[in-house]
Amino acid sequence: MGFGGTGWAGPVGQIDVDGAREQIAIARDAGVNLIDTADVYSAGLSEEILGEALGSARDQVLIATKARMPMGDGPNDAGLSRHHIMRAAEASLRRLKTDYIDLYQVHEWDGQTPLEETLTALDDLVRSGKVRYIGASNYAAWHLMKALAISDARHLERFASQQIYYSLQNRDAETELVPVSIDQGLGILVWSPLAGGLLSGKYRRGVEPPAGSRHLSEWSEPPVNDEDKLYDTIEAAVTIGQAHGVSAARVSLAYLLAKPAVTSLIVGARTPEQLRDNLAAADLRLSPDEITTLDEVSGEPLRYPYWHQAKTSADRLGPADLSLMRRFVGG
Repeated sequence: MGFGGTGWAGPVGQIDVDGAREQIAIARDAGVNLIDTADVYSAGLSEEILGEALGSARDQVLIATKARMPMGDGPNDAGLSRHHIMRAAEASLRRLKTDYIDLYQVHEWDGQTPLEETLTALDDLVRSGKVRYIGASNYAAWHLMKALAISDARHLERFASQQIYYSLQNRDAETELVPVSIDQGLGILVWSPLAGGLLSGKYRRGVEPPAGSRHLSEWSEPPVNDEDKLYDTIEAAVTIGQAHGVSAARVSLAYLLAKPAVTSLIVGARTPEQLRDNLAAADLRLSPDEITTLDEVSGEPLRYPYWHQAKTSADRLGPADLSLMRRFVGG
């Protein structure tokens, strides 16, 4: 499990430095050693809070942060140009009060900057010692493969991981992003594994959610395209959780931890109780039948060309192929 500082927003926001210290202590007591943030979270305040909260314990954890999103109104204040990456990295280092970043991730695709420029800048950061490893986030599979091909051809630092949205609410990542990670040896860090709280168990069919909760129509990240399927999935997670005496949230997280190529889930919470419950998912083991139940209720039909491959090429599928197609071809 990893821990995310998305909601840290300083003294006027949800969690201040003291609150961050408390959350970090809870996470570290549970064995967590990766903390994920980004320069754009609360316009840099999340990184500032993390740097202040860690203090002398900085070398005892791995810090992951990101760059790409707008950090100002100027033409060079966003994107993945060499200019922006170098400025963003230096700014993150200052806010985090550290001289190196363990995992520096490009936060989103930039279709207007040549990948060679982006990757060369990232490679220079690694060679300078300011960054240890690099990763991508929210890339399509072809974006990722193009980047890896350029890195290999030019002997540049390769992406070590990708951070993606993946949950029981939407398993699109299984179509190509999970297989490419298996094939290329990348780790997967999952953001929003509870679908922004949709899979917490407080949203049930015919049940009024707690006061102050969002309505499904207000969700844009992740979007809710099939309410009936979502409610069916939540009910399955609730039922399995009741059998184990745990929350639907813990079941939803344990399900993802059992999936191929998933290295870590980035979890966060508003309260210490929620955080402890989420982190406890690392100790929950679902049975094969329970995983199958969740697979079936949340699954989608195979897209082309995969339904054709499942029909005609089942005898020649590799591990990356089977991560998607195993339940359709058996074995």
